[in-house]
Amino acid sequence: MIIIKNQMVEAMNGFDRLPDSLILLIFNSISDIKTLICCRSVSKRFNSLVPQTESLSLKVDCVISPESDSGSFFTLLKYLLKSIQRSPQTRHETHTRKQTQNSPARILNQFDRIRDLQIELPAGDLKLEKGAVIKWRAEFGKSLKSCVVLGFRRVANSEGNNAELDIDFAGGLKTRVVWTISALIAASARHYLLNDVVKEHREMERLVLVDREGEGTVAMEKEGLRECREESGVAARGVDRQEEGRRTVVPSVRMRMRHEQRVQLKDGVWVEGVTLVVVRPCNGGGDVEDAELALGAFGGGIYGEAVQVLLKNESYLLEMNSF
Repeated sequence: MIIIKNQMVEAMNGFDRLPDSLILLIFNSISDIKTLICCRSVSKRFNSLVPQTESLSLKVDCVISPESDSGSFFTLLKYLLKSIQRSPQTRHETHTRKQTQNSPARILNQFDRIRDLQIELPAGDLKLEKGAVIKWRAEFGKSLKSCVVLGFRRVANSEGNNAELDIDFAGGLKTRVVWTISALIAASARHYLLNDVVKEHREMERLVLVDREGEGTVAMEKEGLRECREESGVAARGVDRQEEGRRTVVPSVRMRMRHEQRVQLKDGVWVEGVTLVVVRPCNGGGDVEDAELALGAFGGGIYGEAVQVLLKNESYLLEMNSF
């Protein structure tokens, strides 16, 4: 026992000789918030260095039922916080703040220099008919900058045999528009719930919110984060923000839609009723081409293959008022 203890002490002494910059590089590679908070109890030095971590990943483990306050992102985060409270270093601190935890930013208050943050929800937001698949990626500043939506209903075998094939896929245009609106509502709700995080961490340069099912992604880059902070400052001065319930208002948009009844991918896989929609605000939609946005969102795997096929198709344009 004495030999083992001495070996542990020697190992810790060796680690203590590492410069702070190298330890912070290790912490940035770890990135997982729960792990990093546990590291604070290892030593006084770790306790002082962990808050300086710049690249963080927050994974929410619990699924909240629809009957709970599922519209509140904080409701999800408080379950994660319970597990963090097991750490001796944080139990007292979280207890004293128990009555003031009203924002998702609270769980990040132990970190002072966040530059890159990814938050992962346990599940997607959309409830679809059986066999339907929707993937989306939305870019935000103070409001929507762009959204790319890819949808299909099911995958057939290599011969394309599927007895349930519907020639007028899922009701045609109406269903595809409903899919797009559903994705936009989900994206705007996620954006709204990130406002406190953006406001509290002014050094942040990138923020991404995903879900474990890979359904949707909300991304905010450096310029978008700056816009969002400025909008928060305007609201603080008494000017109403563009919000609708628990989500950010979606501005008037143009939707460029491409559709293919059946697409054959590599290895003979058939994807049916494939739809690609690129959404931009009517005002200030940017100069980025549809292909760049779509391939940036779904550049790899079967989704990237489907996008490449659809980009060759003729598109049709729809406009939708703010909602």
